[in-house]
Amino acid sequence: MARVHVKIIESGAKMGGIGEPPLPAVPPAVANAVSHLTGQRIRSMPLSHYTFKV
Repeated sequence: MARVHVKIIESGAKMGGIGEPPLPAVPPAVANAVSHLTGQRIRSMPLSHYTFKV
């Protein structure tokens, strides 16, 4: 995964929601990491459905 830089900008608005926007990127990043480590491409979650051979 490419290096990601996150900036929190003070806006004066009510606090909330700062941790949610990056969540959709997590499963593809995990899938790519598993593929890199095992050579086995996964196409669905959860990972417990797979048997990995390293």
